Amino acid sequence: MKKIVLLFTLASTFLTYSQGRGVKIGYIDMDYILEKVPEYAETKNQLDQKALKWKQEIEIKRNEINKLKESLKTERVLLTKELIEEREEEIAFQEKELLEYQEKRFGASGDLIVQRTMLIKPIQDQVFTAIQDISEQKKYDFIFDKSSDLTILFAAQRFDISEQVIRAIGRAQNREKLSKKQLKEQESKEALEDMEDENPELAARKTALEEKKLAREKLLEEKKAERERLIEERKKAAEEKRKKLQEERDAKKSGTVIEKDNPEAKEEDNKETVETVSPEDKRKQVEEEKARKAEERKKALEERRKKILEEREAAKKAKENEKKD
Repeated sequence: MKKIVLLFTLASTFLTYSQGRGVKIGYIDMDYILEKVPEYAETKNQLDQKALKWKQEIEIKRNEINKLKESLKTERVLLTKELIEEREEEIAFQEKELLEYQEKRFGASGDLIVQRTMLIKPIQDQVFTAIQDISEQKKYDFIFDKSSDLTILFAAQRFDISEQVIRAIGRAQNREKLSKKQLKEQESKEALEDMEDENPELAARKTALEEKKLAREKLLEEKKAERERLIEERKKAAEEKRKKLQEERDAKKSGTVIEKDNPEAKEEDNKETVETVSPEDKRKQVEEEKARKAEERKKALEERRKKILEEREAAKKAKENEKKD
């Protein structure tokens, strides 16, 4: 009945307001907000620990009563009528005590409810204060609680201000720790967040820009990694070349012995033999080596040119995509 009266009253109010100006409504989910407040989680944990301890005490007491009942059942034939009645009275008394203890801890006005109210009230006060501030700043006419007894058959997401309430609570707690300069920066940040709340398109645009920024940063990282790889390859090739030249110099100094680097030389190496090289053969080997190295340099330059062209093409496409966006 109360819900019907409340809904009728709200409908009448909406009609009255709509004749003058648009009605601005919002709603919150109190359960969701409380779960996001750190103090609530800590308080809930404390209460859960107490409740668990009380349940354990109740279970121990119930087991004791069950043991008394089993004992009486077993020994009944051996006991006098007076002893049976005495034990039954003791069992009944302990059962009554157990019920009273359960009511004391978990009843409608028991310790669990009372302590939950006492511990959660300061947190709820923070939530209500934040809701009041948001309502005044953004000119809300009505704000409902989605988790309350008032049934909301449909609620569009854009009217949910639960996240704004959570932010407002966090802001209030953080302001006490900030310097004047930090406070000014925080206020600018809060103003931007509030603007995004009022304009979802702005928030979506900001998200898209952030995604593009991340994509650009990823592309730059990939290019940097590729450059480092190429530099490392060049260093390795230069080191191998230096080592090869040093080996050739050492071979010349030693006289006439050199290890061949062509397929025929490899066959000779497999046979574990070393040839004596004539001056004419030496000249041919030097020319062949020069030709081979020239071919390798040409191939490396061609690969590098191809890589640079690919990078330029990728950068060009990225710029075109940015212009389109």
